[in-house]
Amino acid sequence: MVKFIRVVIPILIAAGILGCGADAPAPSPTARGGVAPTPSTAPTPRATPGRTISPADIGSRLAAAAEDQVGVTTIYDPQYAKLAYPNGDVAIERGVCTDVIVRAFRAIGVDLQVRVNEDMRKNFSVYPKDWGLTAPDPNIDHRRVQNLTTYFERMGKRLKAIDADEDFRPGDIVAWRLSGWMQHIGIVALDRAPGTNRYYMIHNIGAGTRKEDMLRSYTILGHYRW
Repeated sequence: MVKFIRVVIPILIAAGILGCGADAPAPSPTARGGVAPTPSTAPTPRATPGRTISPADIGSRLAAAAEDQVGVTTIYDPQYAKLAYPNGDVAIERGVCTDVIVRAFRAIGVDLQVRVNEDMRKNFSVYPKDWGLTAPDPNIDHRRVQNLTTYFERMGKRLKAIDADEDFRPGDIVAWRLSGWMQHIGIVALDRAPGTNRYYMIHNIGAGTRKEDMLRSYTILGHYRW
């Protein structure tokens, strides 16, 4: 019973506040032909040290910025927080799945807090109303999966091909369905899982930012490239 509470309560909190999964139940290995995530006790695989990334390679820069969060953001915390604007953030050791994306984009000079807020102010009607909002909120809008994916799609960043492992590249953004309307989001890493064509993913689903072989662990809803 204690384990059940520990799993379900974070999911309900995250769903109600951010629409982002926390400590989701173990997925079926057959979901999208996938594999179960790397156990939380497994060591985090690291990208090739000393790799040189061209300033023009946006995808690799995003992937590297996401991987820099591994071992730094160690707490999953979906609580609503009052943020500065622009460049508002919660403490770096805390965050949710969307914060992995927001922080990686800030590392390449793109502030999704501002971009999502500005687009929502102009086009509020096209964004999801799952949280009962009646106006944009710069403290939290960019920290909700459905809002990020809506923004990426509106900016023409959605890719149609999501079926083959080879269709994914470092820095791509992937959104999954966990259960019901609850969704999850992560970034494709720089390197592939050994013996596969499948890249690792960098995400936070309850144990802080981690790098794991879990691309196919949940139903993929969207695939985006900046």
